[in-house]
Amino acid sequence: MKKAGIVLIVIGIVMVFITGFNIITKKKVVDIGPIEINRDEKTPIQWSPIVGGILIVAGIAMTVGGKK
Repeated sequence: MKKAGIVLIVIGIVMVFITGFNIITKKKVVDIGPIEINRDEKTPIQWSPIVGGILIVAGIAMTVGGKK
């Protein structure tokens, strides 16, 4: 229980400072014989820093509760 709490605290701290990232996928636009045209498409994934704070609090509660 204590190790899981520490992991939640670390993930929460990372989520507070890094609030999102982009996933880049290639999309085929034209494919005519030997000619191929691709386009990179960015899909943003974002979350609120409040979620990181909730994870930090939950991790602290798990760590403190695991000592008893």
